[in-house]
Amino acid sequence: MGDKVKFEMEFVIQSSPQLLYQYISTPSGLSEWFADNVNSRGEIFTFIWDGAEEAAKLLKRKTDDFVRFAWVENDDSSYFEMRIIVDEITKDVSLFISDFAEEDEMEEAKMLWRNQIADLKQVLGSS
Repeated sequence: MGDKVKFEMEFVIQSSPQLLYQYISTPSGLSEWFADNVNSRGEIFTFIWDGAEEAAKLLKRKTDDFVRFAWVENDDSSYFEMRIIVDEITKDVSLFISDFAEEDEMEEAKMLWRNQIADLKQVLGSS
């Protein structure tokens, strides 16, 4: 396995930071767009896609600001973070994604996020 490289993406989302935070930080919110189903027990969130389960630990969170998860099976220091950014002047709300992928999987990882965020925007009724 090669070294993972950090990448960041930003998506403008037509939503209040409070509502958006519910969709990125709660099992019910995440299961609306990120995975088929999400369960949590304490800091461990179990994401289910097509019957396959993947567990992630909630590393950090700040209400209406960000959540950071690390996949339990990863033995490196990678994580994925979803941060809500509000532009002070325009009040536009963005979701800033930080994630890690191996060099040869970078485009695939970015495409996956684009698709997930498109689902999130649809759920939120954001264009």
